[in-house]
Formats: sequence, C-alpha cells, structure tokens
Amino acid sequence: MSVLFVAHRMPWPPDRGDKIRSYHMLRWIAERAPVHVAAFVDQLDDWQYREALEAVTVSTILEPRIRPMWKAGVRALAAHRPVSLAAFDSPTMRRKIDRLVKREGIETIHIFSSQMAQYIPKSYRGRVVMDFGDVDSAKFERYGVEGSGPMAWINRREGRLLAGFEASVADRADASLFVSEAEAALFRARSGAERVQAVGNGIDLERFDPQNPDIAPLERRPDGPLIVFTGQMDYRPNIEAARSFAATAMPIIRAGFPDAHFAIVGRAPTAELRSLDKDGVFVTGEVPDTRSWLAAADLVVAPLRIARGVQNKVLEAMAMARPVLASAAAFEGIDAVAGEHLTVAETPEQEARMACQLLADPIRRGALGRAARAHVAAHYRWDARLAPLGPILGLPDAPAMAAAE
Repeated sequence: MSVLFVAHRMPWPPDRGDKIRSYHMLRWIAERAPVHVAAFVDQLDDWQYREALEAVTVSTILEPRIRPMWKAGVRALAAHRPVSLAAFDSPTMRRKIDRLVKREGIETIHIFSSQMAQYIPKSYRGRVVMDFGDVDSAKFERYGVEGSGPMAWINRREGRLLAGFEASVADRADASLFVSEAEAALFRARSGAERVQAVGNGIDLERFDPQNPDIAPLERRPDGPLIVFTGQMDYRPNIEAARSFAATAMPIIRAGFPDAHFAIVGRAPTAELRSLDKDGVFVTGEVPDTRSWLAAADLVVAPLRIARGVQNKVLEAMAMARPVLASAAAFEGIDAVAGEHLTVAETPEQEARMACQLLADPIRRGALGRAARAHVAAHYRWDARLAPLGPILGLPDAPAMAAAE
C-alpha cells in the first residue's frame, strides 16, 4: 500500500515541537510502506534537507510558504474562514496533491495538523488519518478569553470557526489522533467525535543522552546556578512563559542566589523577550545545539501558562537527566509522577520557591535527574509510542526489512 503524508511544515529536520513529531512519524511510516510527502517550507534553512527527506520517500511536493499573516487574515475575514486555513491555502498545492493521489493510487492519506485537512481531495474515498496533535481551537479560545482588544476578538473568532472545522474533519477521518489522552478526551467532549485516540510523542534517547560524546561543552557558561528554558521563542506560549518566570520567579531566586542566571534558549526571540536580557536573565537566540545548554543546566524549567499536548522540551530535559520544574499546564500531558520524576508547581510564586529549594539541594537535583532519565527510557521510546500507528494506517507491525528476515 502507499501513504501520502501531508504536513504544514517540512518534516525535516526535527528542530521544533511539531516537526519532532512529524519527523519521527514519517520515518516510522517510511520503514513500513512507500510514502509520498506534501509539505510547506517556511524556513529557508530547511531547503538544505530536501535530499535527506527525498531519501526516505517515493516523491515529495514542497512549496515555500511566504504569505504574510496579515494577508491571510484579510482573506479569512472575507471568506468567513479560520485564519489558520487561509494561511496555508494554496491552489498550486491542491492541484499537485490531487494529481499525485490519482496518479499513484494513494490508499491512505495521513494529515499532520488540521490546517492541511483542506487538501484531502473531495473525490477521495480511501483511508484518512488526521493527526491533530493538540486541540488548536481550545488554545485560541483561551487566548480570546485572556486577551483584550481586537486580538481577543480575532482569537475568539478563530477558536469558534476552527472548532467547527475540526469537528467536520473528524467526521470525515477514519481516525483522529492526539498527542495525549487528555487532548483526545477534550476533543471527544467538544466535538462528539468517536474515532479518536491518543498516539503519544517519544524521545530520541541516543541523541538526548548526557553521555553522548557529540554534545559539546557549553562555552562561557555563566558562574553560579544556571536555570534553562528552551523553545521556539516567537511562539506565544513560550514568550509568556519566559516573561512570567523572568518577572516573578527570578527576583525571588536571586534574592537567595545572587549569582543565579536564567537562560532563555531558542531561535527567533521577539523584541519583547530580548528586552528581558538583564539582571541575571539572558536571551541566547538560536544556538548550535540546545543539548549543550541542557547538559550545563542546574535546573530546567517549563513555566508555561498555556500548554497543549506533550511538551517535548520537558521530555528532552528528562532524557538528559536534568531536574525539571514544570508548571501544571506543562506537566498535563506527561506520563510521569510529580515529585518522583520531575517537580510541578501550581503557581508562578510556587515555581520560585521550588526553584530555590532545588538549587539549594544538589543531592535532590541529582536524584530527580537520574529518575527522569530512567523513566523516559522505560516509557518514551519512539518505536513503542508509535506502535499503534500500524493498525490505524493499515501497515505491518514490523519494518519491511525486519519482516523479510
């Protein structure tokens, strides 16, 4: 059988949350069936990985996504559509996908991210697997409730229209996937959909291994305790998390640990985040390897106020045997025991107190890190996490080479 994998971002390389999931899913599917890929490219640097992507696929359709969000917003308002769909609408992509499906006799279409469900050909009667990942409409609804002014109205509108679209897609799909059971349950309750299940994220335990010799020591590590937060730093939940921790937790922490530093590590930091670069807070921008920062951290934090699904940044830090302090929102999708494998704070003020307690107790930090590594090694290997995809997609349970042996 053949599979068409449709993604809103080129699933290569695995350098941000959504692409980590799409990359490993695509690799897993490609080991078991001929797979074609159709995706947008929104980072110029990603074009250099085209050959690597083509090495595991039968064919690829890649199109640059250059439409500015303001133009997508205007189109969405005029057409009474979610902005999320207008931002990824391309007649060229639609024609290419329609031709490929007919030419190759595609038996299964795997859609990654709801924006791309608009590319399911109307005449297609084969299997459709929709990987929503998270319930995006719920995220926009929350933005609308917590915000103010025109953007709050836009977010409320987006949440309402996107919820309707998500429900219609689930009604068409043979299976709707979410990254955690919590997200799956939320979607069932909101949409009434029945063919819904969780297929969780995993972790590359060889790459994220504190003993991996490829991890370069961090140059010019600041003196004193180092607290690290990683992520894509133009993503609103990450911006709010970094701002909150810098404003609320760091003054309390530095009162007890004057030489403590909070590193905001990740590409594309906004001007708002760059303005925080002072008084023990520094913003790195894109770095060669986030593992170097994780390896050097005394404490890794995930102080997210709005979070959906599973936070890869938490799994990566746990795999690196780092003590993790997560907000309740960041912990929600993690299959682990609070207090045993990581620590969880309910409020920003509690984050500050718990961070101080951990910084003062290196034995406790070491024990948490070792327990975290052991836990993800036992429960978060990608092959085990993705095993349910076999029957969902109608694929063999084992890779083709292994089955032949």
